[in-house]
Amino acid sequence: MADKRRLQQVAAYWFVTVLLCISLIAGGILLLTNTIHWPWLDRSAGWLLILIGLASGYYGSQRCFWLLVSWLSSNDFKPKNGRGTKGPRIVVVGGGTGLGTILRGLKEITSNLTAIVTVADDGGSSGRLRKEFGILPPGDIRNCLVAMADIEPLMERLMQYRFAGNTDLAGHNFGNLFLTVMTDITGDFEQAIRESSKVLAVRGQVLPATLENVILKAEMADGSIVRGESAITASELAIRRISLEPENVKPLREAINAIAEADLIILGPGSLYTSVIPNLLVTDLAEALRAAPATKLYVCNAMTQPGETDHYTASDHIRAIIQHAGQGLIDMALINTEAIPPDLMERYAEEGAQPVTADFDKIKALGVTPLGLEVIVKSNLIRHDAFKLAQMVLNLYRTQRLGKAFGKRLSRKIYRFFKGFTALW
Repeated sequence: MADKRRLQQVAAYWFVTVLLCISLIAGGILLLTNTIHWPWLDRSAGWLLILIGLASGYYGSQRCFWLLVSWLSSNDFKPKNGRGTKGPRIVVVGGGTGLGTILRGLKEITSNLTAIVTVADDGGSSGRLRKEFGILPPGDIRNCLVAMADIEPLMERLMQYRFAGNTDLAGHNFGNLFLTVMTDITGDFEQAIRESSKVLAVRGQVLPATLENVILKAEMADGSIVRGESAITASELAIRRISLEPENVKPLREAINAIAEADLIILGPGSLYTSVIPNLLVTDLAEALRAAPATKLYVCNAMTQPGETDHYTASDHIRAIIQHAGQGLIDMALINTEAIPPDLMERYAEEGAQPVTADFDKIKALGVTPLGLEVIVKSNLIRHDAFKLAQMVLNLYRTQRLGKAFGKRLSRKIYRFFKGFTALW
């Protein structure tokens, strides 16, 4: 209702502006042609009225235009009870806790949400279930389902519950067991995800990057080969290159279609070599991303990851993606510029982590537009602010849409108009 009133106000402003402009110009013409005659006004007054009319028309038109842009910028896309198809079509590619974090915010601005998730995990509960039941690792899938679900807090706690003690269930996650049972019931892991999505009222869809059983393989700095995600993260050697075994694995057709139809594609956040890049190594997935007309945004981690991205800057993260999957996968990169509190810095330093440096010039040299914003939550852990990030993504989508409607040159002014985007220019 408020949106409707706002649009009515814009229309009323436009009507008054046009009426005033026409009246002033008409009055000036009447004076110039002596159609009306006032002794105290001469012909110069007619020219003055015309100039004032033109100036008021120009100013009023500009003001009306920006009122309209402002109205569009505040017109949120809100899914109704997690149903329907409202909002921009957003595809997020990644894995781990970082992916779940961003999905919690994005589900609030769109129900056209697709998460494409890595399936290379072989540690913890997921690794045990993978070996014992021959299913794909359910951990990252479960995290995304819960993050995108429209469920009560108690149900979320249930899905994330981890068994303790000395029994065979110790270390297992209830949500992982749930997906395992659902796979056994439906006879298919993909179908198990679909049915679980219905049970949890998931806003959007969660898709594994591939349905094939893959093993992550890394060539380390000394030339040695390490197999398995858990072994790679445990290694103290720097990673030179990552690959999948087998190499030629196919993505889901639904994933390719979602990428092709997307309005915006997001890579990350998440572990660079074990969550983000593995998805890009799935045959045809990187090509689909490269061919997609949507803007591709990389959300860089706020902190380095010990044993995986030690001393990496933001440009190092982007360079690693380009080296593994080629150019054309990243148009923009979001890097946190907010200062980390000293107490948190000290705690992370003890673990071997440090803030990722925002080296904008080197990012630009890679053909990527850097976007520096303060987008983290400072609690006991450094995490991206899901809702601030979601609002930034929504604003980015809106400016893209307005740019297409009003032209490239005008879109630059519109970009500047939106709060939070001044750093981009």
